[in-house]
Amino acid sequence: MKLSLTTAGLFDPREFRAWTAERQRDIHAAVARGFRESGHEVVTQARAQMQSALQIRRPSFVKSLRATVWDQRPDRLPALRIGSRVPWLGIHEQGGVISGPLLIPLLPEHHRIGRKRFRAIIDGLMRSGNAFFIQKGGQAILMAENIQENDRELARFKRAERGRTGAKRLQRGQEIPVAVLVKRVSLKKRLDLEGTVRRNLPRIADAIRRELNRK
Repeated sequence: MKLSLTTAGLFDPREFRAWTAERQRDIHAAVARGFRESGHEVVTQARAQMQSALQIRRPSFVKSLRATVWDQRPDRLPALRIGSRVPWLGIHEQGGVISGPLLIPLLPEHHRIGRKRFRAIIDGLMRSGNAFFIQKGGQAILMAENIQENDRELARFKRAERGRTGAKRLQRGQEIPVAVLVKRVSLKKRLDLEGTVRRNLPRIADAIRRELNRK
């Protein structure tokens, strides 16, 4: 996802080349400083929104959203980029549909599991021959038997099953729901990072203005 926001009122970027070389350098440096000063606060607000909306536990994910100032080209005004390298973050900004088939782990909403870990669990169950589908309520449910060989893979899914059923203990050989197979997943808009940046445009412009007016 790429969003480009601009504001006007400081000076016309098209006239940048009309200034003397010395003045261009001063303007270039001032804009870059203004971006760096204001970018930190914008990122702090955006990270807080991500933390709240997505209930993120891993600090590394929140910190993937960063402010970067592009000021390597002396013939162009600097630019402020606020973004993340996480490729799927944009769908939470706009909402959308992810086409399948997809395996969705059957865990409580607050119990997160990473993609790599979930894949390792499925691979372990399949290697042991302990993974099979049943049809229930019009859905294809991936099941696994509660056997000693797969205690590690099934640990969190057994906790989820005890939570669903209220059982204190599960029997050996009992079938445990692991995941549901779906054709598509619809995700609602959960973030408004564009709005966060847009609301901070006056703050960014003021920071640049202060740097331009510095003697």
